[in-house]
Amino acid sequence: MSHGPWRQSRQLLLIVVISALLIGCGKTAKEDWSERFTHLWQGYQKQFVNTQGRVIDPAYPDHRTTSEGQAYALFFALVANDPQRFEQIRSWTQQNLAKGDLGTHLPAWLWGLNPDNHQWGVLDTNTASDADLWIAYALLEAGRLWHKPTYVQTGQKMASLIAQMEVLNVAGLGTVLLPGLEGFGPDAQGCVMINPSYTPLPVVRLMAHKFGAPWQSIADGLPHLIKASAPHGFPADWVQACPEKGVIIPAAAHPPIGSYDAIRVYLWAGITAPNTPGSEPLLKGIWGMANYLSGHTIPPEHVDVLKGSASSDGPVGFSAALLPYLNAQKMQTRFNRLAALVQADQQPSGLLGAKPTYYDQNLGLFALGYLAGLYQFNEHGTLEVPWQ
Repeated sequence: MSHGPWRQSRQLLLIVVISALLIGCGKTAKEDWSERFTHLWQGYQKQFVNTQGRVIDPAYPDHRTTSEGQAYALFFALVANDPQRFEQIRSWTQQNLAKGDLGTHLPAWLWGLNPDNHQWGVLDTNTASDADLWIAYALLEAGRLWHKPTYVQTGQKMASLIAQMEVLNVAGLGTVLLPGLEGFGPDAQGCVMINPSYTPLPVVRLMAHKFGAPWQSIADGLPHLIKASAPHGFPADWVQACPEKGVIIPAAAHPPIGSYDAIRVYLWAGITAPNTPGSEPLLKGIWGMANYLSGHTIPPEHVDVLKGSASSDGPVGFSAALLPYLNAQKMQTRFNRLAALVQADQQPSGLLGAKPTYYDQNLGLFALGYLAGLYQFNEHGTLEVPWQ
């Protein structure tokens, strides 16, 4: 597929935006990012969140809602200090994905229109542990910041359920988070499937700080897990972990690719406080993308992690996700190039990309909010917001 005209148009926009940045407009960088986050969050709610608090991905014919989308929206509503929107999202999630009680049922990962009976409801009862983690985290921190004990209690119960049902010890590797309740092992050899992007270090550090085991072990082992999944500095979307053998790439039934899942590994590493235990080795283990961007303007959509070779240009969400990662490593020139691309791709609606997709907006909201100083984590993973 040729990217010629598209690449040329983005490069022209890049020149225009960099020129504007050099001229300056009287705003600080954080003020500019803050305005962009607010505009994006407003556009995101209008385009992807209904009045009941359901986050909809319209790219699929089932008009699906995922527990991931609900989890991210909870976090963004918390960062935006919008308790009413937070409660709408929480209530819809609890009633429709968790059988009416998040404290006793981990949410189903997929809800939408069933093509067989044309009824709305849960399409897959399996869980997604990354969404479970973010929901528990958002409830714990919303309860603390907004003085809502019921949120804290539900978050505590969710953390306990995750630890009981989605955590496993793999001999020779340590304690790991399984991607969900079913379908990820262990198999007859004791091997399990792992998605490295499912375990954001700040989120797990908060769980460890509050609850101890098994979260402390997961957090301590995360830098090794990520490094093992990235033999050329590019983490894989999926890996397999086997007793006494450690991490194996490729994972069964998955190619050795780093793409739409793995892009979050860079994002989570970038938004981790630098004094967090494990932060430095985590960043050092994913050096491949920083090297790639020293000679390329746009990050790749796919990387063969066993060869270290890249293909295709990634969407605008990939560029946004990498901004905190480059910022954390003080790579200013590479940061400025990507920042200009992201700014050029922000539409009058506030959304990112000429054809805005659900996933790009989520990556962008995490990145823009962090760069604006609207949220950060301390070394224990505690959320810090300017309005607290």
